[in-house]
Amino acid sequence: MTMRRAIGLMSGTSLDGIDVALIESDGTAIRVTRSGNARVAALGPTGYRGYSDDERALLTRALRDAESVKTRTDRPGCLPEAEAFLTHAHAEAVEAFLAENGLTPADIAVVGFHGQTVMHRPREGLTLQIGDGAALARRLRIPVVADLRAEDVARGGQGAPLVPVFHRALAEAAGYAGPLAVLNIGGVANVTLIDAAGGLVAFDTGPGNAPVNDWMTEREGVAFDRDGARAAQGRVDEALVAWLLQHPYFKKTPPKSLDRQWFSHRLAGHLGTADGAATLTAFAARAIRASLDHTAARPTRWIVAGGGARNRTLMAMLQSLLDAEIVNADDLGWSADFLEAQAFAYLALRSVEGLPLTFPSTSGVAAPAPGGVLHEP
Repeated sequence: MTMRRAIGLMSGTSLDGIDVALIESDGTAIRVTRSGNARVAALGPTGYRGYSDDERALLTRALRDAESVKTRTDRPGCLPEAEAFLTHAHAEAVEAFLAENGLTPADIAVVGFHGQTVMHRPREGLTLQIGDGAALARRLRIPVVADLRAEDVARGGQGAPLVPVFHRALAEAAGYAGPLAVLNIGGVANVTLIDAAGGLVAFDTGPGNAPVNDWMTEREGVAFDRDGARAAQGRVDEALVAWLLQHPYFKKTPPKSLDRQWFSHRLAGHLGTADGAATLTAFAARAIRASLDHTAARPTRWIVAGGGARNRTLMAMLQSLLDAEIVNADDLGWSADFLEAQAFAYLALRSVEGLPLTFPSTSGVAAPAPGGVLHEP
């Protein structure tokens, strides 16, 4: 197979904006440049389009309106408006990215379009990521692979996490041996555990940034707790964290996945702003620590990506809880901010090649499963 350029797009459950990333791959190996110590130095350029307060408010309303969805084609409430906006915003993000990097549509083999998850109930056979892949392909004049989770859920899988096969490809390209953990802390946190033989186990560990982001939005009108500063000023409500960790989800054997809405920030509603931020941050950290209950080979290194990697309080908590080396993905030449966007570029190429995206040990699907729907311009 030939190395080709692909663009990946990610709008995560943190609702901060759209990540854009370019990689070169054949759907198996990844082309990287290396530094002298054999670390990955670069995969390709990246870009970002942030959401305005009004745009974030629209997507927040869409999350609420999606609670009444019964089928994947349902678009109650503001979902049609949100889907049209989201598609337009992703097109703008790609067009700006191409212009900034001197690229044309002809330079790109495919775009991996994740869309915005507004509902994820795999036990009911439902997952919904809004975004019009066909409209995006027409506007960009580039093939687009969308609906990357739906096939897995239709086959009985959790539909998440999708990125473990990319994490393993990155680790192989960098020469990192297991046992290794790649932790992505977005709105929901997920981990990929790679054993010494390259075997994969992956699952959502629990809430990530979403409860703290919602808390800060409600209490102080800001989108997130920058650097974990408010959490650092607070005191953790240990009893509340212990109670939250009794939820059956944390004892369930992987593979498993979590909906963003399962753990509301209002569970800490009786606390002051700083104490609530500290408590919700500690909950995320201890849920990550609890993931070790589901692995025999404990990782000696955790590579941390996602918005949570910038939260110093959260990272300090993890350092105290995990008996292992904790490394920010940026420090290895990976990208803490754009790892998921890069993954969706990789998954789009795998989809076009008919390669599996998900596996029994990552999503719980019965057999390795393809995924994605290809939209030609």
